[in-house]
Amino acid sequence: MTKSAENNGAALLRQPAEVLYAEELEELRKTDEGKAPTGWSMSPRAVLTFITGGKAGKKIITPKYMGNNRLVEMAIATLVTDRALLLIGEPGTAKSWLSENLAAAISGNSGLIVQGTAGTTEEQVRYSWNYAMLLANGPSQEALVKSPVMRAMETGRLARFEEISRCASEVQDALISILSEKTISVPELGVETGARKGFSVIATANTRDKGVNEMSAALKRRFNIIVLPAPADMETEVEIVRKRVAEISASYELQASLPAEEALVKVVTIFRELRSGMTLDKKEKVKSPGGAISTAEAISLLTGSMALAASFGTGELRDQDLAAGLQGAIVKDDDKDRLVWKEYLDQIMKKRGSDWRGLYQACLELNG
Repeated sequence: MTKSAENNGAALLRQPAEVLYAEELEELRKTDEGKAPTGWSMSPRAVLTFITGGKAGKKIITPKYMGNNRLVEMAIATLVTDRALLLIGEPGTAKSWLSENLAAAISGNSGLIVQGTAGTTEEQVRYSWNYAMLLANGPSQEALVKSPVMRAMETGRLARFEEISRCASEVQDALISILSEKTISVPELGVETGARKGFSVIATANTRDKGVNEMSAALKRRFNIIVLPAPADMETEVEIVRKRVAEISASYELQASLPAEEALVKVVTIFRELRSGMTLDKKEKVKSPGGAISTAEAISLLTGSMALAASFGTGELRDQDLAAGLQGAIVKDDDKDRLVWKEYLDQIMKKRGSDWRGLYQACLELNG
C-alpha cells in the first residue's frame, strides 16, 4: 500500500475489513500451511483463525466474531463448495460484520456488495447501461455497467447481498438463475459471463423483516442457511460490547474515557432484560419496546454517550450521558416505548438499590 493510500485510508470514516486488519491478513497468508481452495487467498483454517482469533506466527489475531465457533466453521465450509451462504438472525447479531470479514479473508475484497432495499432493481443484481454511451453508440462493452455480483463472478470473488428479504420478488428471482447457472447473459451483446472458481454469494436476512418479502422456497434451496443467535450469556455480550466500543472510539478518536465495567454491565443488563421480556433472575416479567434492543444498539449507545461526555462534559462517562443514550436507543415509538421504558424504570431499576440510583434518576428526568 502506498503512503498516499495509507493517508487516504486513515482519513476514511469507516475502513473496510481488508484495510482495517491488513497486517493480520498479511501475516496469516505468510504463515498459512494449509491448502487454499482455488480463488481463495488463504486456507479455511486460516480464515477461521482470522474470524475467531488466535495466532499467526508471533502476531496476535483479534477475534472478529464472538459466539459459537462451529457456526463459523459451517459458514466457511459452505463457501468451499459451490453453495451460497445465507446468514439470518435478529438485528445486531453481527450478520453483516461476519459477512464482511469472511469476504475480506477469502477474497481480499469485501466491497462487492448489493444493498437490498425496497428500491433495489434487477439491474443492480445483473447489469445496467451507461445510457449516454448506449444512445450514442449502441450496446458495447464500454457502455455496460457491471453489477457487484457480475464483477465477483468475473474475478472469482465473493459477492455480498445485504438484507435480501427487503428486495422485491423479481430481484430475488434474478438471483436464483445466477446461483443455479453461475452465469449472467447479456443478450444485447450476445455474450455470457461465467463464474470463475472462488465465486459465491454471502447474503444476510433479518428475522424481524420476514414479512417484508418472504424468500421463495426455490431461492432458499440455493443457500446453506445459518442462524446467528444473540449472545448466549451475559459475559459474552459484555465482552463483545467492550471490544467493539474500544475499537470504534479509537477510530473516531473520542476524547473520553472508556466505559467502566459497571457501566458496561448496567447497559447490557438493561438490554438483555428488555430483549427477553424478563429480568435476569427470571423473577419478574418485563415489557419489550417496539425497536430492536440488540448488541449493536448497545455498542452505538455507549460510543454516543462517550462522544457526549467528550464534547460537553469532562470526558468521564456519567450517568447523565448513559441516560441520554438509553433514551435514544429504547424510545423509538414515542408513545408506546416511553410507557414501556417508564414502567421498567419504576418497576425494575428503581428497586435495584444505591448502585443504580444515579442512573435511575438521570433516566427518569429524561423520560418524564
